[in-house]
This record gives sequence, structure tokens and C-alpha cells, in this order.
Amino acid sequence: MSPATDLETARASLNAERERLLVELGQPIENPAQMTYGSQAAAASQVFEQQRDLALRDRSRLELSRVEAALRSIDDGTYGICTNCGNPIGAERLEAIPWAPTCIDCARKLER
Repeated sequence: MSPATDLETARASLNAERERLLVELGQPIENPAQMTYGSQAAAASQVFEQQRDLALRDRSRLELSRVEAALRSIDDGTYGICTNCGNPIGAERLEAIPWAPTCIDCARKLER
């Protein structure tokens, strides 16, 4: 496969992920229902679910920003280059996470 084909495959994958995230982020998050006497456990459960949904939405927003950054890097010719050390990001890593901004070595260092 040529580098141009690889980039077009990556672009298609990133665009598909971008569309999925935009749809996901467009879904409303329900507010907890009005609490009535005897429903504290149900209300607590609803609040927990809402907070979980908000955390997932934050994660999706972060992923969307990374996907969009990866699409920009394709356009500016830096896709597949680690933003931390400047070395190439491995093909297997990019296949697994097309929006990965760092090589696996730098990702491991940043996780510590």
C-alpha cells in the first residue's frame, strides 16, 4: 500500500470516527427527575447516571478534538509523527488509534 493510500485510509477512518462522535455528542443528557418523598435512592441513581453520562461526554469531546487534530495533521503533512519526540508513530498504533498524537514510547512515559 502506498503512503497516499495509507493517508486516505486514515482520513476515511478519522472522518467516520468524527461523524460517530458528533452524533454521540448531539444526544441530549436527561436531567434527574424531581425528587419525591421516598425516592431518594432512585434520585441518587439518576444523578449518578447523569454524572456518568457527562463524564463520557467529556471523554468524547476530548476524543473529537484529537480526531480533528489528526485530520489537520494529514492536511499539513505531519500525520504519523509523534508530537512529543518527532519520531514516526508505529503503523500498528495508528491502525488501532488513528488519532494517536504520540508514539507508544512517549505515550507510556506520559501515562506515568
